[in-house]
Amino acid sequence: MSSATPILIATGNSHKTEEIGAILGSQFSVSDLNGKNFPKVDETGTTFLENATLKAVEISKRTDAWVLSDDSGLEVDALNGEPGVYSARYAGEEGNDAANNAKLLNELGQLPADTPRSARFRCVIVLAKNGQRMAHFSGAVEGRIIDQLTGNAGFGYDPLFIPEGHEATFAQLPSETKNSLSHRARALAEALPWIEKNI
Repeated sequence: MSSATPILIATGNSHKTEEIGAILGSQFSVSDLNGKNFPKVDETGTTFLENATLKAVEISKRTDAWVLSDDSGLEVDALNGEPGVYSARYAGEEGNDAANNAKLLNELGQLPADTPRSARFRCVIVLAKNGQRMAHFSGAVEGRIIDQLTGNAGFGYDPLFIPEGHEATFAQLPSETKNSLSHRARALAEALPWIEKNI
């Protein structure tokens, strides 16, 4: 490709934008909603696909660019899949990682000590153009939740999540390692052939 293809990421989360940009590579030029005059899209869906679609479709009505939206979160089996679609606002305030992690540990702390801590990060990606959903893809990574925050990298629940096959949390692993096996990486890997062909 002679020049990078622009893709607008329907998020204000710069960590997420950096992660997506690193995974997609230099053939794409990614930007997000920070500093742009787009309306806030309420995530009223009950599934990751519904929320990702709401964001992508609404933002794509207001730009000529391709829009990529992801909705992702943590599903803890012992908590019946919570926090799920409410992961970013589990404790009530959008994007308060410290409060969300504290609530998760508190909820798990009320269960019997031998309760399995199996969990997964799940991600659904939607691509939209001109107010239409054009494609969607998903990815997940299995793992377990530990009892205390460990590691300083990453964001969200990364310091509490150890992916299968590793002994370190997402917040301890190098970003290259995390980006090679994360739920978002797996969803983008599914999406990339379609993106390269159609965008």
